[in-house]
Amino acid sequence: MFSNMLRSPGKTAAWRLSIWTTLAFSVGTALAFLIMYLLVENSVRERTDAWLKGEAEVLSNVATSNAQDTLYGRIVEEVTEQATREIAEEGSEKGQNEKSIFFVMNAENHPTLWIGPEPRESYLTAIDRAQLKSGIPQYIHVDNLPIPFRVVASSREHGSRIYLGLIDHAANNLLDRLIQRFVLVWVGMVLLGFVIAYASASRTLSRVERIAETVARIGTDDLGSRLPEAGNSDEISRLSRTFNHMLDRIQASVNQLRTVTDSVAHDLKSPVTWIRGRLEGALSNSNDSSWREPVAQAIEGLDQMAHLLNTTLDLAEAAAGALQLDRKRTNLSALVRQLVDLYHPAFSEHHHELEVDITSDISIDADVAMMNRVVGNLLDNELKHLPDGCRVRIQLTETNKRAELRIEDSGPGFSPELRGRAFERFVRGTHSSGHGLGLAIVQAVVRAHGGEVGISDRAGGGAVSVVTLPLAPRADAPII
Repeated sequence: MFSNMLRSPGKTAAWRLSIWTTLAFSVGTALAFLIMYLLVENSVRERTDAWLKGEAEVLSNVATSNAQDTLYGRIVEEVTEQATREIAEEGSEKGQNEKSIFFVMNAENHPTLWIGPEPRESYLTAIDRAQLKSGIPQYIHVDNLPIPFRVVASSREHGSRIYLGLIDHAANNLLDRLIQRFVLVWVGMVLLGFVIAYASASRTLSRVERIAETVARIGTDDLGSRLPEAGNSDEISRLSRTFNHMLDRIQASVNQLRTVTDSVAHDLKSPVTWIRGRLEGALSNSNDSSWREPVAQAIEGLDQMAHLLNTTLDLAEAAAGALQLDRKRTNLSALVRQLVDLYHPAFSEHHHELEVDITSDISIDADVAMMNRVVGNLLDNELKHLPDGCRVRIQLTETNKRAELRIEDSGPGFSPELRGRAFERFVRGTHSSGHGLGLAIVQAVVRAHGGEVGISDRAGGGAVSVVTLPLAPRADAPII
């Protein structure tokens, strides 16, 4: 959990899960609020339309039942003022409602009576532009007014029409307050949802983080560590139990492998050592030199057998992830240069042109003996498989926080059938005199150090071998 807090929030899974969960929640709640708002708005509009239709019917009846004399306009004004008072009683300001209702009678497109705000021309123009249908309330937009009028038209005899328009400020204020409150509630719910989602995701993923940290600490020297198991039976608990069962099997396999390899080493090394001792004794005590050379060859063969045995055991341990490494801070530049100097006479004997480019002070955490075997095997490979008079380039550089050892030659290169299997055990070329373990042990040791090794053809002919290893952390530790 603490390590998660140290990371940038945008790089944690809890943050990403919370963002996507909150996004989905916010969209869902916004749609719900929108639907609620539309339902409320529709109810308010239906109420306004019912009022408009009712009042328009009343005004139409008044206009029909009264003669159009001097009292006609006064009667209609009284009815309109009564409607205005009804609207004002619902909470709008009186002055506001004086401009929220109009009534107009048209006879052959000529207004015979106008009751409403002035100037009337903008209202009449908006009515003409809207082309209202009789009995159906519609919106019209009057110039210089931010809010549209809701207008209903009623037809009368002799082709005349009446129009009643309304801006229900109380309803509009109600809808505005409703939007504001919806937005406030929505923002609060989204923020609360994000906090809950992030806390839940962090709590859950912290268990996964503890599993990852425990697994990262488990190495070949500490296979006894186990993941914490919770008392419940959720997916993470089952994952922990599965990991622990896997670690139990791995530990049992590694222990069995070590037992077998120790037994093989003991059973084979003892007779080999005894034979070697007897041969060396015979070689040192006899005066007859006729059999000295065969005995010396037998001793050499026993040495090769012991080397083959050790290499095979190392490969078996490496394949099981149990290769024992004595890591120390190592100056790889000095190590490579020392081995190149050691092999230089052999390269000169075969008339090879040796080009060396080694960057100074490249340090890695490595087992010195194992790294000597890696570099030595690669140089042995060049000596064994190159015809005389080739050009060999050895380069050690630092690239992307990794040490890169690159060995190129101008020889015949790898054969197609060998190129894909070069790192397998006991795979060797047609004319090779080795046992086919050199590159296999190189790959095993390099991977045990967290690196990679690869081979390829060189442009223009020849072979390229590349070893990359992680650099040692920058520190003031002593360099070997």
